[in-house]
Amino acid sequence: MASIGIIANPASGKDIRRLVSHATVVDNNEKVNILKRIILAAQTHGIMDFYIMPDTYQMGYAVIDSLETRRELKANIHVMDMSITGSMRDTKRAAEEMEALGVGCIIVLGGDGTSRAAAKGIKETPLLPISTGTNNVYPQMIEGTIAGIAAAMVAKMDIPHASCMRDKRIEVYKNGELADIALIDAVLSSSAVVGAKAIWDVDEMDMLFTTRCHPASIGFSSIAGYMRIVRPEEDLGVMLDLKSETHRVLAPIAAGVITELTVGEPKEIALNQTVEMKMDSNGVVALDGEREIIFREGDVLGFKITREGPYRVKVSETLERALEEGIFSK
Repeated sequence: MASIGIIANPASGKDIRRLVSHATVVDNNEKVNILKRIILAAQTHGIMDFYIMPDTYQMGYAVIDSLETRRELKANIHVMDMSITGSMRDTKRAAEEMEALGVGCIIVLGGDGTSRAAAKGIKETPLLPISTGTNNVYPQMIEGTIAGIAAAMVAKMDIPHASCMRDKRIEVYKNGELADIALIDAVLSSSAVVGAKAIWDVDEMDMLFTTRCHPASIGFSSIAGYMRIVRPEEDLGVMLDLKSETHRVLAPIAAGVITELTVGEPKEIALNQTVEMKMDSNGVVALDGEREIIFREGDVLGFKITREGPYRVKVSETLERALEEGIFSK
């Protein structure tokens, strides 16, 4: 029997970037409402088991109480039996356990960072990311009902990857060892002061690596996106020197925050090409907007873009395929 995993990050959209921008607030009550729409839509299409990551806000139990009170719940909702830390480690572990359970699709509510954490926990399970974070390039604004239907279709498909794209990722190596990954961008900063986990001050940033860039995006990848376009399906990425003064650009690095920067010429990075550099100072690498890797003077960092990212569900294509196969009219 097909099943779906759901990861809803209660902390998404609440980092320091919220204080310095004008981003839309998706509070936890609204996340509960989205979860209810996902489950109601998916159970209508035959999904009878849902596995939800536990969280500090207890969203899974709130969904169960609401749907049972309204007598709308027909499926089984399992709030996973796992200890929680209130950190991204919960997302990674939940994704790992969901894949081990054999769920047909994992829906993630959060921003780029939440999708990144989930991607670190899975290898083959299709991922459907819904935007509820601050800066979002990887997850999209998808109505919960539509997401539930699409996830149900993927979970029931014999070949689910046919409706997915194998995304790119940035692999960051420290002294020859894989240190971490990013799905959209990695920012090198020589600032040794960690402070808040989310990075937002462009004056702290030295170098940008990105898997995709487009002027219709928001966040750090938009800096490169206002100079050239790299699409998700293209087998390449871009690196950009943020301390050069070759070009002057205006970029939306956060909601309502248009920043003027002087940067270098965008340089293509071929798929599986490693760019190495020896650090001449201490600093950090921010992955999808969050400081994750601390480095010291003399460390060698390597950045490689690969096609080893998650299988992301293409929602429109999935529903079109279901329509062509006559699933909705049966």
